[in-house]
Amino acid sequence: MSPTLAERPHILLIISDDHGYADLSSRGSADARTPHLDRLAASGMSFDSAYVTAPICSPSRAGLIAGAHQQRWGGHWFSDASFPPEQQPVLPELLGEGGYRTGYFGKVHYGFEQPGDRACPERHGFDSSFYGMTSTSAGRLHYLHHSRASRERLGDEFHAVHGVNPMFENGRETDCERHLTSEFAQRAIDFMGPAPEAAADGAPAEDPFFCMVAFNAVHNFAWQLPEDELAVRALPSHDDFDPDTDKYIDWYDGAISPHLENGRGYYLAQLEIMDREIGRMLDHLEATGRREHTLVVYLTDNGGSACNYGINAPLHGTKYSLFEGGVRVPLMVSWPGRIQPGSRSDVLISSMDLLPTFLAAAGLRPPRPEQIDGRPLQDCWEGDGTGHELLHFDTGFQWAVRDREWKLRWVDEEDTTYRDRLLRNEHTDIGAGLTLVPIGTDLDESPQADVADQHPEVVAALLEAHRDWSARMRSHASA
Repeated sequence: MSPTLAERPHILLIISDDHGYADLSSRGSADARTPHLDRLAASGMSFDSAYVTAPICSPSRAGLIAGAHQQRWGGHWFSDASFPPEQQPVLPELLGEGGYRTGYFGKVHYGFEQPGDRACPERHGFDSSFYGMTSTSAGRLHYLHHSRASRERLGDEFHAVHGVNPMFENGRETDCERHLTSEFAQRAIDFMGPAPEAAADGAPAEDPFFCMVAFNAVHNFAWQLPEDELAVRALPSHDDFDPDTDKYIDWYDGAISPHLENGRGYYLAQLEIMDREIGRMLDHLEATGRREHTLVVYLTDNGGSACNYGINAPLHGTKYSLFEGGVRVPLMVSWPGRIQPGSRSDVLISSMDLLPTFLAAAGLRPPRPEQIDGRPLQDCWEGDGTGHELLHFDTGFQWAVRDREWKLRWVDEEDTTYRDRLLRNEHTDIGAGLTLVPIGTDLDESPQADVADQHPEVVAALLEAHRDWSARMRSHASA
């Protein structure tokens, strides 16, 4: 029996930016302090083998909101990433049609979108929104400055690096000269609203809400902190890019690992602030009597960025790569009364699974199930869920396929344009050639771990699976 509207849970989806897999105190980090994320994990299920659909933000976020591989509409890398097309329904549209209030607060980056495009939250099903667009600033939002005055004072070249355009509130420009992490959380709290009046039968007298909070924390340039946050941590201020005095590529090299002094400290400061704001949202749910009726999910958009001092141990690799450290992420789900507190799962799951999970929780069905690549996660906490048999990844110049035992990964050795650029600009080695590793039992993805020559039958099977999947994706993209 489907739940009534009053029985449907509220849904709070929290997405961070470049959060390292190891950077949780609940994972034993020596210096990351995340008490509220730990509290969320303790109240629900942590997924140790959770993946996103891309090792960079824009295609990953597109796959998440559609519950489908972004390759269906031709998205692979920054160069061809885009928001799902009109014929591909997305989370807020589906939940909104099912009676949910919908709100979006955070970073918008799906590709090369412009104001008024379908990628803008108010254009794809969100009733309320406060967001910053990053398509003209390399995926970045300045943590502190967003106004017409800042744009005019600092100029186009500065904006292209840091992103200081005004924010948007329900599609209209608005200034914001406050720390964005706190602002996004406050906007979400305001959207959730005060405690509802109880109906005669004791059920909450309000429609359920879907609240999506997409922090730009902990993306690089993390030194952009309020003065009081710097002072309490004894961190010095650090200069933003100055086009009048700096050559960008030289300045940028000094602004990332290993050259940024106090780089780990800045990163941890942004992480701690984000954790604190997540705590404020959880506190609000409790104070308004909604926590017991709210499904809360936290994940990050791709692997931690080593050049921004994120740590992905024990995983190999980082953002931009298809090593585990590029696509395997922290993901936790809390739903009081439904999910065993403090539970864990190691089955293969994907960010694509969130759309069908939320629809199932709301008692809704996708209008065209064949467009959805994800699968509901309810089996993981209601039964013996086995997760996906295969997960696929493809950026164009590298691809990978993972089953429950093996991972086959390929990086183009002929056209090394992207590989060379990532090594030079981001200090990121994405590997080379075709490799096979027993990832189900060992996280080692070094060249020495490659066993492709010893297991040609596994290589052949996974290669065929990848080719079949690629053909299906191309057929969707050309339809």
